[in-house]
Amino acid sequence: MEFCGESSVQNLEALSALLSTHQEEEEDTDCRNAAAFAQLGPGHIGPPPKKYKEVSTAYMKKKSKDIWSKEEVAEGSQYDDLTDPRPQPEYEIILKQSVKTEDLFLGLSRKNPSSMCCEAMLVKIKLPDTKATEVVLDMKEKFLDLRTPKYKLGLHLPHPVHIQEGKAQFFSEREELEVTLLMKRPLDFINMQ
Repeated sequence: MEFCGESSVQNLEALSALLSTHQEEEEDTDCRNAAAFAQLGPGHIGPPPKKYKEVSTAYMKKKSKDIWSKEEVAEGSQYDDLTDPRPQPEYEIILKQSVKTEDLFLGLSRKNPSSMCCEAMLVKIKLPDTKATEVVLDMKEKFLDLRTPKYKLGLHLPHPVHIQEGKAQFFSEREELEVTLLMKRPLDFINMQ
């Protein structure tokens, strides 16, 4: 079997002629060379693709009386406030896991450094010129809402968290708020044992 040359070009053209639904004008195959063969690909076999008419979803008839569908609304967008002019403070999300000596030295558990084995999430938020009494923090399962007179932060969390088991601590000397949240993992009994 040859991989390049005129017989391969002829085999490809014969296959294309078998698969095509309309007769194309015959071209002189003797003048083709290996450079022309290199330009052919899987898309050149068979008839050209049909052009489908795109249908706009805005004008499709809906059976329900809903104003919009669930696919059109981004998850968590109900918490976004686009009219608030306050800037977003700098923040950092750090995933944490508790590691004991038997995990580190003996490898007795199946823990590894991946994020799948992390149990908690630490969110560090820098709040310059802010007092602890000015901070208003509201937690949802997948959303952290922080408001101060100077800053606003609406943070969609990468994992669901246990709201009741979290804690927040404000460090005045660093002007930083640390929020520690315990992650809600549905398969913890499989991953952590």
